[in-house]
Amino acid sequence: MSALEGGEACATFGSGLAAVTAIFQGLQPGDHVLAPRDTYHGTANVLKHLFAKWNVSASFVDMTRVDDVAAALQPNTRIVWIETPSNPLLQCVDIVALADMAHQAGARAIADNTFASPVLQRPLELGCDMVMHATTKYLGGRSDVLGGAVVSKLNDDAFAQVRTAQLFGGGVPSPFDCWLVMRSLPTLPYRIQAHCANAMKVAQFLDSHPKVSAVHYPGLENNAFHALAKKQMSGFGGMLSFEVKAGKDAAMGVAQHVEIFTRATSLGGVESLIEHRASIEGPESKTPQGLLRVSVGLEHADDLIDDLSQALERVA
Repeated sequence: MSALEGGEACATFGSGLAAVTAIFQGLQPGDHVLAPRDTYHGTANVLKHLFAKWNVSASFVDMTRVDDVAAALQPNTRIVWIETPSNPLLQCVDIVALADMAHQAGARAIADNTFASPVLQRPLELGCDMVMHATTKYLGGRSDVLGGAVVSKLNDDAFAQVRTAQLFGGGVPSPFDCWLVMRSLPTLPYRIQAHCANAMKVAQFLDSHPKVSAVHYPGLENNAFHALAKKQMSGFGGMLSFEVKAGKDAAMGVAQHVEIFTRATSLGGVESLIEHRASIEGPESKTPQGLLRVSVGLEHADDLIDDLSQALERVA
């Protein structure tokens, strides 16, 4: 993992959230975290419901607006958390700009690179201090392992705190789970290439469908984040989301009627998954009610498109 991301040190964990938690455990009471408004709900919950009790505050801002980030930085900000593309709206943020702002404010820039993987995006080379992965996803690639990893640009005191949290907290992966991830790494670049190709075809189909009001995929040229993604990524990934015009009930109907896609959470496996994201995130979710998040797998793209087509035709 260190070699893939270009870092000096790596600690692995029993889950992605264990990795996230270990990073924040290096903070002190009174510290502040700046995070994206559109972020993985598990990360948001860790900050809102776990570390808030220990007087670690967090602000959630639209990180696609650099001025909003600058305004939200505080004297006690210690971590600027970056997630690009984001979950579930696939928003992209300028890693170089945000890392520079974090460092000027005396904070560390840490990126969740789970959606992109080191094949498509290398945040350490763009200025970040650490990179976090849920190895459960693309790195494992077969939906048969739980894991997380933190790669640090430097083997410094900040990374030593992550290692201490790993040691004292016990959130370590089993040797077999480590083997499962290692087994999958040799195929990672080829799987990612196929995920990207399939996702692009699916996104283009959905973008032209009359029952779809929006497609969130940075690979589309009409996407607001296309130019930025093209600049800092070597491909656009296998994740996308789309909004059904008729709203929540119709979106739930699409998820119900698909036959090749599996209606399930998680992502990054060889099989295609679809989910009504707001339902997964719970009552605090700000995700549009008509949105479905899709992890595009390695099935034939024509079959995936046909499946979505018939499911869309069966709803209002």
